[in-house]
Amino acid sequence: MTPNRRDMMKGTGVLALAAALPSAARAAPFVSKRPAPANRRFVSPAVEREIARVSRKIADPELAWMFENCYPNTLDTTVQTGTLDGKPDTFVLTGDIEAMWLRDSSAQVQPYIHLVARDAKLKRLFQGLIQRQARCILIDPYANAFDRDPTAPSKLEWSQTDKTDMKPGVAERKWEIDSLCYPMRLSNEYWRRTRDKTPFDDRWSQAMKLAVATFRVQQRKDGRGPYHFQRPALAPTDSLMLGGYGWPTKKIGLIHSMFRPSDDACQYPFLIPSNLFAVSVLRKIAQVHREARGDAAAATEAEALASEVEAALRAHALIIEGQGGQVWAYEIDGFGNTLFMDDANVPSLSGLPIIDVVDRNDPLFRRTAALAWSDRNPYFFKGSAAEGIGGPHIGLDMIWPMSIITRALNADDDATIHQCLQWLKATHGGTGFMHESFHKDDPSKFTRPWFAWANALFGQLIVEIADKRPALLAGAI
Repeated sequence: MTPNRRDMMKGTGVLALAAALPSAARAAPFVSKRPAPANRRFVSPAVEREIARVSRKIADPELAWMFENCYPNTLDTTVQTGTLDGKPDTFVLTGDIEAMWLRDSSAQVQPYIHLVARDAKLKRLFQGLIQRQARCILIDPYANAFDRDPTAPSKLEWSQTDKTDMKPGVAERKWEIDSLCYPMRLSNEYWRRTRDKTPFDDRWSQAMKLAVATFRVQQRKDGRGPYHFQRPALAPTDSLMLGGYGWPTKKIGLIHSMFRPSDDACQYPFLIPSNLFAVSVLRKIAQVHREARGDAAAATEAEALASEVEAALRAHALIIEGQGGQVWAYEIDGFGNTLFMDDANVPSLSGLPIIDVVDRNDPLFRRTAALAWSDRNPYFFKGSAAEGIGGPHIGLDMIWPMSIITRALNADDDATIHQCLQWLKATHGGTGFMHESFHKDDPSKFTRPWFAWANALFGQLIVEIADKRPALLAGAI
């Protein structure tokens, strides 16, 4: 059987990599793991200045080394820039997989968005990525990952036998709400920070309207819609039941998401964190339609859908957690069946504030996040190395650093942030980078030595701490 992504990520070569590292690579002095300047894919003077500024605030040499490795990792290793149809074009690899995920590419550049007005070259990178994402959505709004060549068949081994409507340029075709949400959020933030209309052309408008229309179709009010997906794989979460259309639902106005941000199939197709994300970004994209393009009709359509989904969430997605209050469910089916858990991949219940969906002090979010960071969540693990949230994608006892970073970003007290930094420092397996996951008792066992999204999120965390709580970085971690 053709190996799938999960098999590749859990390969013994990846898991054993940290254990095979020479001791010199783990000891001070900490040698930079960045490519030599001539071998870096993209260099931004503004980002280099930011690295120097923040590093000066970090007293702990290992933490500073980790930041200097991780923060520029997306630019150093994953960005491919150029021109297409006379306009900027930016393709962003996810890391060790030769494809661009709409979600990952947006998250990978997020830590640089605050610098975009200071660097014309960086600004062009964002213009190119917004344009590339629009082109990808127009190829297939149901796809989660794309090849650089829009005319080529998928090169990913695990996609070769998928039973779905594969199109040229698509690397993988797992329908995930957040795949469309992240480009909407990126477009809005770029617009708010620059007021630059350059990337918001007719192609972009067509793509965003198609994204909203796809959300409408996936409410499935009138039939099951066109999307279906099956994969011959050992892992049940790599395929969909009932002919590839997924678990049955009662049509209640929520948007179906057949896969989670982890690329695992949903148990119940109403994935609540992703529906909450959709409400947020529909209003954000309405702002860009209205202000950058003067398109009131497109803005009104996006806002109307946001209000409809928000009402359905309030009516159906809240559950009693048993300790005196309501929390958000993770997934529901509309018939009254609910699932409470959390997965490290964002959008998650724990990660809603870091993608601007809720205020981190919102009481409903606080109750939900606290329950997710407990043994009520079957994918919350405590070990001798750390504690945190994982997910079914890699398996039990594997903590994702992304969950620890998310906890730190949402924390209001120094003690929690300090503890998270200690865990992150103790579990990088001697590599100086974040990984997809590590074993709760043995951080030398990890998956994905080159996972740019996690590196980017770690860099974002350190920048935020440096700006908001510099005293935490001024001492030993």
